Amino acid sequence: MGRRFDTVVVGAGLTGLVTAVLLSRAGQRVAVLEARTVGAVTTGHTTGKLSLLQGSVYSRIRGHAGDEAVQAYAEANREGQAWMIRELERLGLPVDRRTAVTYANDDANVGDLERELDACRAAGVDVEWTDDTGLPFATAGAISLGHQVQLQPIDVLAALAAEVLERGGEIHERMRVHGVEGEGDGLDVQTADGAVAADACVLATGVPILDRGLFFARLEPFRSFVAAYDVPEERIPRGMHVSIDAPDRSLRTARGAKGETLVLVGGGGHTTGRGGDTVRTLAELDAWAQQHLGAGPRVSWWAAQDYQRHAALPYAGPLAGGGGRIYTATGYDKWGMTNAVAASLAIVSQMLGGRLDWAETMREAGPGVAGVADAVRVNAEVAAHVAGDWTRAVLSGSGAADLAEGEGRVVREGARPVAVSRVDGKLCRVSAICTHLGGIVNWNPAERSWDCPLHASRFSATGEVLEGPAVRRLSEVGGAAEGDADRAAAAEG
Repeated sequence: MGRRFDTVVVGAGLTGLVTAVLLSRAGQRVAVLEARTVGAVTTGHTTGKLSLLQGSVYSRIRGHAGDEAVQAYAEANREGQAWMIRELERLGLPVDRRTAVTYANDDANVGDLERELDACRAAGVDVEWTDDTGLPFATAGAISLGHQVQLQPIDVLAALAAEVLERGGEIHERMRVHGVEGEGDGLDVQTADGAVAADACVLATGVPILDRGLFFARLEPFRSFVAAYDVPEERIPRGMHVSIDAPDRSLRTARGAKGETLVLVGGGGHTTGRGGDTVRTLAELDAWAQQHLGAGPRVSWWAAQDYQRHAALPYAGPLAGGGGRIYTATGYDKWGMTNAVAASLAIVSQMLGGRLDWAETMREAGPGVAGVADAVRVNAEVAAHVAGDWTRAVLSGSGAADLAEGEGRVVREGARPVAVSRVDGKLCRVSAICTHLGGIVNWNPAERSWDCPLHASRFSATGEVLEGPAVRRLSEVGGAAEGDADRAAAAEG
């Protein structure tokens, strides 16, 4: 990669590839650098709802930032949705139109539905109260919006990636970016394989991997599961459904490997790194699908990570301290299909000297009193985890030979905390100290990963970075803890 690019885009999810396509269409030389593979993280694991009805998002934004902000948000999502529908039609990909429904499980939460209905109408989104949910179980109330779309995100990403390459751009997978430095009138994007020169850089990484702007302290990270089930024909929901209250559930249909209709059920949302027994959470999802849908055994499952800004609105624009040459997008709050496209449109417009009024309004909207309160609460929780997790690590024992397959724990070896797990029969030992800001990682048994409860960095059992803001792996720890080798030998004997 010896040549200089007009723009380097970091991240090959929907935000990154739409941005790369738009810049390529404008004649720029673009390179996309992806730490894993195209769509390997959030976009590849989304439920793929291209919808303007979004759970309780509008009432949350209205409460934090007011009517002008919620109107701008609706306009951004409307443009993002329209752009994507045009692309689907141009590419000959399915435009699977469905009615979107947000429902309440309990009578006590019908007021939340009414507030969302009012906020949607204030934003200019024609939502209606409905008694026809299309669900095979009773609800306390529901609102709906017709003619929304569900899509297959991997097909979309493949088509966008192909266009980037056709227009002379480059896509480099398994190239992790470690930093971005100013170099004269340009930038050096630092990777494990050397520096890549560019005039500008767009960080499309979910949470910005650079700490400039302190986005990690202004976001609340959430991780949730999606599972696919075989459901009797008469109990298959035909719309796209989201609950506004607990238990948090998201439903839509998808095609299985043999062309059969599966129902995707999302839920089990939790702050990343604080999910507790995630295996049990998945089992609870199974039990719910059996009880409410008559589902058979789980066909497949995965998890995805999302970020919610304390200001309620997503952010798409320049990164503080980037000299006007580094841009980022974050805070989609589980609605990335429309928001990712809107963010790309906003960033590219600004880069090319244009102006989108809704984008300016969203960038300038402050967090409000509620947003400040959220920020104080979340960062207080982070501080509590810093103290509590380090204390537990210091007090923990050092035994690890008794770990069963799929188990992990943090143990003490001298003064250092070590993350020990058993995966595929192998005892894995890495530092338990997150390489971002020094949090103590927690074991996620369902995904067999080490997740940081501070700012949601995630690592494999062997220490590789799965998701940022960390950009460096957990260091390996050699040798067995004192006594572990003898106990392991005794157990095997």
